[in-house]
Amino acid sequence: MARVTEEIWVRAPIDVCFDAARDVGLHPRTVWPQTRERTLPGGRMTGLMEKGETVVFEAVHFGVRQRLVSVVEQYERPSFFVDEMRQGAFRYMIHRHEFSEGEEGTCVRDVLEFASPLGTVGRLFDKLVLRRYMRAFILYRQKELKRIVEELYAAGGQYYDGDPPGR
Repeated sequence: MARVTEEIWVRAPIDVCFDAARDVGLHPRTVWPQTRERTLPGGRMTGLMEKGETVVFEAVHFGVRQRLVSVVEQYERPSFFVDEMRQGAFRYMIHRHEFSEGEEGTCVRDVLEFASPLGTVGRLFDKLVLRRYMRAFILYRQKELKRIVEELYAAGGQYYDGDPPGR
């Protein structure tokens, strides 16, 4: 098992950050463009994910088009939610999204636990390649989420269910 933990401070209220992080339509705008990530039928395709809901993403990683089916298994607004992979390239993947308020805004923390298939080879791949890749992926997503949320909030917009302005 590999784990990646990263956090970033966002100058916006906790509920705004929480909603942005679980917005399915916003998610593809916060990841690397070269992954060409998109949602597919078979789960929620727009709006805000709730406990028990499924989302199906398709993206290109390491030159291979992959499909990931995740379910929100735990949910406590606005403190955290946890999505778990049900189908995909990993043996397992659990992504915990945590939110806490402070004087400077909201701390957004991502804890990603995953394991590749193929036993010893998979563990070696996780250690030598995938942990670094996933850390960079999470850091990019956090920075983009921060940018989008802060721009919207500074302009006086409250985050809402659906696509943000400019989409």
